[in-house]
Amino acid sequence: MSVNLSKGADAPIRDLTRILVGLGWKAAGEDADLDASALLVSGAGRVLTDKHFVFYHNLTSPDGSVEHTGDDRTGSSGGDCEVIRVDLAEVPGRCARIVFAVSIYEGEVRGQTFGQVRDAYIRVVDETTSAELIRYDLTEEASAYPAVIFGELFLHRTGWRFRAIGEGHSGGLRAIATVFGVDVAS
Repeated sequence: MSVNLSKGADAPIRDLTRILVGLGWKAAGEDADLDASALLVSGAGRVLTDKHFVFYHNLTSPDGSVEHTGDDRTGSSGGDCEVIRVDLAEVPGRCARIVFAVSIYEGEVRGQTFGQVRDAYIRVVDETTSAELIRYDLTEEASAYPAVIFGELFLHRTGWRFRAIGEGHSGGLRAIATVFGVDVAS
């Protein structure tokens, strides 16, 4: 049975090592290309290395623990628009969190925000059984932004947990990457 989280709430990932993080949405109106990404972050809040920023130009972390399965440019496929595989057993020991974000490609330039996106969600799925374990449906609070941190996996003393975040960011994917210390080339 799936746990539906509200913003700020968290739930455990029990006895699993291989999970899928599915992100979905429906873009209303103008064509919008939304992109999911993941950042493997240390306890100090910085990405482990720039290669631990997994997105459409870097589909797999160096250790293979996080893999983006590819870009859905339309968001109209039904079900998850983009999926990120996570093997928790392979996540480097110095990683305290894996942050999941979605940004609208060139959203700032085109004036596109999450106010033009419907039914956005993030969910955690058992890769072996395909059973949905945890789900968070994004609220309207992030509607003014072109990029949103949907949620994160974090290492708790009792094991991995998932937290719903729903935090909007101006400046798109570049801004989120910069917050976590990614060296973003011009």
